[in-house]
Amino acid sequence: MTKSQDAYRLISPSGIETELPVLRGSTGPDVIDIGRLYQEQGVFTYDPGFVATGSCTSDITFIDGEKGVLMYRGYPVEQLAAHSSFIEVAYLLLHGNLPKASELETFTETIRTHTMLNEGMMRFFGGFRYDAHPMAMLSAVVGSMSAYYHDTMDVNDPMHRDIFAHRILAKLPTIAAAAYKLNIGQPFIYPRNDLTYCENLLHMFFAVPAEPYEIDPIAADALDLLFILHADHEQNCSTSTVRMAGSSGANPYSAIAAGIAALWGPAHGGANEAVLNMLGEIGNAANIQKYIDKAKDKNDPFRLMGFGHRVYKSFDPRAKIIRKMTHKVLARLGRKDTPLFDLALALEEIALKDEYFIEKNLYPNVDFYSGIIYKALGIPTSMLTVMFAIGRSVGWTAHWREMISDPDGRISRPRQLYSGPTERGFVAIGER
Repeated sequence: MTKSQDAYRLISPSGIETELPVLRGSTGPDVIDIGRLYQEQGVFTYDPGFVATGSCTSDITFIDGEKGVLMYRGYPVEQLAAHSSFIEVAYLLLHGNLPKASELETFTETIRTHTMLNEGMMRFFGGFRYDAHPMAMLSAVVGSMSAYYHDTMDVNDPMHRDIFAHRILAKLPTIAAAAYKLNIGQPFIYPRNDLTYCENLLHMFFAVPAEPYEIDPIAADALDLLFILHADHEQNCSTSTVRMAGSSGANPYSAIAAGIAALWGPAHGGANEAVLNMLGEIGNAANIQKYIDKAKDKNDPFRLMGFGHRVYKSFDPRAKIIRKMTHKVLARLGRKDTPLFDLALALEEIALKDEYFIEKNLYPNVDFYSGIIYKALGIPTSMLTVMFAIGRSVGWTAHWREMISDPDGRISRPRQLYSGPTERGFVAIGER
């Protein structure tokens, strides 16, 4: 980040002039530094939802929504999806560069051998109802990790930050699998150190003690791709939540638990679940035009889920990648979900030709296809946001590490435009 020679000059109605420096990043729009605005002019800026506000300086992920560009540490996501693995991408996000062979081997071994949970944490699952939502269990159990690993939670210690990063990445699939097994009433399956990250997750989800389980390599590859595409997405709602919670100095497990809670919302990580529900409601291709008309009607509450994005004003690059993998998974597994995918393709084709969607830049996003792949792999709808959280956990961790080690960092404290009553005197209860 550099200061440009340019500056904005803001003159108040009373004639007070403030010079606002322009900050320039390595790419993307310039940013106006408004730090002196309140001090010199006594006013705040107003930006509901922070749609035009830069909350931090970051060198992790870059998005150009107009051109449909997504890069992790400067690498286009298309290249990483084609040539890398999730664990390698995780190293990249956490450390800033792609690893050498020896570095990747050491990192992979660390993650592979730290997947088990403390048995006390396993007993924690016994306190949940059998039908508890997996996201409720995920956020609760991640938050409880601070009670088990309190000896390595000094946020100012770089070694402790590394231990936390490895621990959350290694153990989150194990926590997710335990939540799934509780829901379906099956015994918990312990992780295996001889399996890859995604093979291990499939093993813990679908193996049972009564018979051997064979891992399908296409299923493992599909999961790996989904985790790469979900790994980070700049300052989204859940990532900003992790940064805000962590800015107080709270332990990192609490910050990640807060991010999980934010991800649970249907407007964020729950969108892929909403896509499946929508496709189920539409039913078949003959009903598509009817539902497109409903989506256009401002008085109709129906919305086409999986179309459009807060950032992208063109095709979500992740959707293009995942669409190809969806074809591959359904062709290999031959699941009954093919009609669902055919319906999604028909809906995509019709919507992309409709002037209403073209004018509003409502292109398919990553959620449009991810739920179909998960469903084809046998992962139930209730677990879809949990899967998103597993992939996004490395992005959350990278942003937390960046935030907590920033020498200019401070506790997040947004301001507001107050619209309540002005000062009024207390009235005794008998006189109200």
